[in-house]
Amino acid sequence: MNDFPGSATFVIPTMNEEATVATLVEKIDDVCGTLNLRHDILLIDDGSTDQTWPRIAELSRQHKHVRGMRFRRNFGKAAALAAGFARAGGDVVFTMDADLQDDPVEVPKFIDKLNEGYDVVSGWKQKRHDPLDKTMPSKVFNWLVSRLTGVKLNDHNCGFKAYRQAVTKDVTLYGERHRFVPVLAAARGWRIGEVPVVHHPREFGQSKYGVSRLAKGFLDLLSIFFLTTFGKRPFHFIGAIGMLFFVTGGLGIVYLSGHRILSWQIESMNDFHLHKSPLFYYCITALLLGSQLFLAGLLSELVVSLAEQSKSPYSIAEETESP
Repeated sequence: MNDFPGSATFVIPTMNEEATVATLVEKIDDVCGTLNLRHDILLIDDGSTDQTWPRIAELSRQHKHVRGMRFRRNFGKAAALAAGFARAGGDVVFTMDADLQDDPVEVPKFIDKLNEGYDVVSGWKQKRHDPLDKTMPSKVFNWLVSRLTGVKLNDHNCGFKAYRQAVTKDVTLYGERHRFVPVLAAARGWRIGEVPVVHHPREFGQSKYGVSRLAKGFLDLLSIFFLTTFGKRPFHFIGAIGMLFFVTGGLGIVYLSGHRILSWQIESMNDFHLHKSPLFYYCITALLLGSQLFLAGLLSELVVSLAEQSKSPYSIAEETESP
């Protein structure tokens, strides 16, 4: 395993962080100078409405290793990270928030963990300086993600992470997927680690996330669970549900048919009519729904098969060279 330091790229999404970007760049430079780590910093302005972009542009003019990118509007953190990953050239790619709650002094911890053989290292804010209405839902969310995905991390929400560059090219980000990069990477076979990090109280600006992100986070979790578990074989999921409905409806019809036949033999049951039984309509509905889901599963499998023809269905760790 090659040891770092080699080179590093810091991908930092920003939104209305005019008061912190210059200080953050200075702190990163100090730490990387101590480590003798070649680095560059990519600041992505995700639709700021203050003076964040002029500050980034000025920093870029002053420092050759600082680059800036400005979105036309707010596209979200996942889009900012995806843009940064596409342009990152360092052997290791760090992501962190721009509000100074993440401290660059923790960078050596991430490098040491990467040197242990991990491919993704996630920060763990053991002591968070956030209000209870953020910390409690976050704990529940982290527990759910770990249980459903099998990726055991204490803090999936932490934006302070380090990746080997190959990981950033192997994971596709969109929507709100930035919370689940370790889960997506683990699904591709990369090793995931975690280190505790200092979390400073917020001194500048305000949080960009509200209560609405809880519902979004839960829906995104279900989406990621489906994609990582059944993304390559949707028929196993949709078809299985379809079969369950179809078999249940079929058994109900068999039961009702037997009941009807029996009623012909018993005079006291001659008034039994299938169309008068609510169960008959439930069974017909189950049969129709089951057959539709079964067909939907087949079509989904066909779509995935055609889409995957242009993509690699595997992720190679290394290869031996020909003599």
